[in-house]
Amino acid sequence: MEQFLKWRKWLAAGIIGVFFVAGCAALKDAKPLIPIKEYEKLIAGRLDADYIGTDACLAACHAHDQRRTDFDLSTMGAQLSRESGMPIVNCESCHGPGSLAIDGITPERVQADARAGKVTPCNYKTFIDMKNIPAQAKSLICLKCHTANATFNLHNWNAGVHNIADISCSDCHDIHAGHNLKVRHKDLAVMCEKCHQEVKAAFALPNRHPVPEGKVFCTDCHDPHGNTTEKSLRKDTVKATCTQCHAEKEGPFVYEHADISDDCRTCHVPHGSVNRHMLVMRDPYLCLQCHPTHDVALSMGTPEKKQAYYTRCADCHSQIHGTDLPSPSGKGRFLR
Repeated sequence: MEQFLKWRKWLAAGIIGVFFVAGCAALKDAKPLIPIKEYEKLIAGRLDADYIGTDACLAACHAHDQRRTDFDLSTMGAQLSRESGMPIVNCESCHGPGSLAIDGITPERVQADARAGKVTPCNYKTFIDMKNIPAQAKSLICLKCHTANATFNLHNWNAGVHNIADISCSDCHDIHAGHNLKVRHKDLAVMCEKCHQEVKAAFALPNRHPVPEGKVFCTDCHDPHGNTTEKSLRKDTVKATCTQCHAEKEGPFVYEHADISDDCRTCHVPHGSVNRHMLVMRDPYLCLQCHPTHDVALSMGTPEKKQAYYTRCADCHSQIHGTDLPSPSGKGRFLR
């Protein structure tokens, strides 16, 4: 009997081992959702085309003169000079090789079209189809260069909420808008609110952060390119993010406000509220969620205490976020 039990254990271990090895083999042999060659076409263009350079591509095309001027003045355009020592970046770096696009276009044809008042068209279908490729593939065209540059903080983009939500780089950055491809601070709120309508509504409430006035910007608190924190916050915690501006609330204090000091959202709404100080609920009802009511003196100097209705706890407990001084009773009542 004992030998049978030992044999059964070895058999179970062997079966588990077989499944483990088979599982590892299956992972190694897993096929991508899109064949590798097809995905390469999405981000590299026609594999049967050749790179010809921006000068050859735009030599006879004056429709893109302004775009070319903007590109030459941009950071990417500056890399075209041999003295830059940086990888060559041009139109084909994003749109794919252009030899097939200008195939059959001769100087004679361009001159004949010009005399007829027409612009000689390229075969745009041979370029990367920017309008129809998946958002992640479109972003990968930018990431081919920008992940190697620590300046842009794009290391966490693939796991960020924007990438997972099918938002691509070009949804926020208009590559052909001008030589400066960064989004200006004054345009941030309008851009973000196109998707975040609930936040736009919060900024219309009477008590809010001054985002519409251009004094505070979305990127002061959030990292749009993704990181490992909740809500893509720039700091590790909510409190650390808020105390970038509200440093007097940071502490540490001798008398801390119990367990709520690490998350400001316990009492405050981050974007806007109908209540003063952006509270989630008007006081005293907010305080009464945790603290039962207590007796207060009806008038100064009277020895007796009677129950009275009071409207704002912070009229007495003015250091509600924390204090180093005890109350007159010797306890931490946040009175001073």
